[in-house]
Amino acid sequence: MSKYYFTSESVTSGHPDKVCDLIADSILDEAMRQDPNSHMAVEATIKDDLILVYGEASTKAAIDYEKIAKDVLKEIGYAEEYHVITKVNKQSAEINDAVAHDDISAGDQGIMFGYASNETENYMPFAIDMAHKLAKRLEEVRRKDNRLLPDGKTQVTVEYVDGRLKRIDTIVVSTQHIASVTQDEIHDLVMNEVILPVLDQRLVDEETKYLINPSGSFVVGGSWGDSGTTGRKIVVDTYGGYAPIGGGCFSSKDPTKVDRSAAYYARYVCRNIVANGLAEKCQLQLSYAIGKAEPTSVYVQSFGTSSYSDDELQEIVLNNFDFHVANIISELDLRRPIYRSTTNYGHFGKKDLPWEQFKKISV
Repeated sequence: MSKYYFTSESVTSGHPDKVCDLIADSILDEAMRQDPNSHMAVEATIKDDLILVYGEASTKAAIDYEKIAKDVLKEIGYAEEYHVITKVNKQSAEINDAVAHDDISAGDQGIMFGYASNETENYMPFAIDMAHKLAKRLEEVRRKDNRLLPDGKTQVTVEYVDGRLKRIDTIVVSTQHIASVTQDEIHDLVMNEVILPVLDQRLVDEETKYLINPSGSFVVGGSWGDSGTTGRKIVVDTYGGYAPIGGGCFSSKDPTKVDRSAAYYARYVCRNIVANGLAEKCQLQLSYAIGKAEPTSVYVQSFGTSSYSDDELQEIVLNNFDFHVANIISELDLRRPIYRSTTNYGHFGKKDLPWEQFKKISV
């Protein structure tokens, strides 16, 4: 019998890195709303009361970067007064010339990974899916209970036996809170209102451990407790460590940036390999070169969970999916303001996103 443990984490929207991700994706959505052909890579960094918004933008949209950044902080629940410095230039002409062909080309080189598993109904690995559910529930409770504040993290450790999910071993929830609340109150609130409502009781036992604010007091949070930058939560955004990650983040990037669009398409492929019953697990690596419309490599793995060989699965994938950049953008309808909905609680596993839809695969 082979036994091992695996852990994944998530964060709430008030985490400083996620604050910056939401600023970036809010800017992108506004650009796409006004000009669907916008080329955007505008990011943010935050520390204390200072926000720096910076990057490249080639767009016809008129964007009030400062207002968007401040509105995001208010929306999340931070009431402090913030100062915004903006440094946004036009996209490099060399990059634009490499991308703007009749057949849209990749805006940069890079590697992307997709992954899917039949461990959950949304074809996500269980630990990251549960971590996201806990973080989302923590945010919902925080918005109704003024003892809790916006910054928070969750973590789930699960036990596998012979490669199969066996049980939940440990759940960690850390939440920012007001100074006057006791840790006993926090423990009871989080246990009863956050953990128990989303917990899968079939996977817990008397040995499951619950660690709630294990460091004790957590009053200072957000940008006042740590700095934040767009794109620093790429394991949270993807598969919680169950699969490799590519070289670039998602938030801030328009769909000509294959770091984002091709990663979404790779998930689409893997999800449908599993959803069509062709494998229990599927991983796909893609790579692209700047200025080229087709991938430089496509590599499919099923980890021995398919009745087909990996070579046969790869042929099935290539016969059913078109990895040209223009097709990815068209098939998934990516030139529209949908990106804020991806920012928090993972870019994958949300049923309304286009790369999470079912596609019948011909074998």
